[in-house]
Amino acid sequence: MTTDPTPEQPAAPAPEPGPAPLPEGVTSCNFDDFSKIRLTVAEIIKAEPHPNADKLIKLQIRLGDREKQICAGIRAYYEPEALVGRRIVVVDNLEPRKLRGEWSNGMLLAAHGPDNTISLVTLDKPDFPSGGQVS
Repeated sequence: MTTDPTPEQPAAPAPEPGPAPLPEGVTSCNFDDFSKIRLTVAEIIKAEPHPNADKLIKLQIRLGDREKQICAGIRAYYEPEALVGRRIVVVDNLEPRKLRGEWSNGMLLAAHGPDNTISLVTLDKPDFPSGGQVS
């Protein structure tokens, strides 16, 4: 005589995920703080070595119908002429700051790799218009 296997008990529902822990030394910001940051698509229209800093590149960028200058510490990773025409993401409303005698009116976004390299945050559509808001 064979016996029917016992019916399986329904699986317990997965626990609802809670807040994810942050890496050590990282503080959180609330949504209101984050919403103050204006991320904008920019086209690099000119790039040259910063005249007074070995690590900086001076960039002229177009954000739709506006242009402005930013300085970025990417000279060890990029040749200035290779940057012209690229679409990047910038913090458009960062307080202006003078870096080694040149004004920087924003900040580009870049990812840092584990092997001490960086990669610019760019768009996958090279002809995407500048000035668009990142959301």
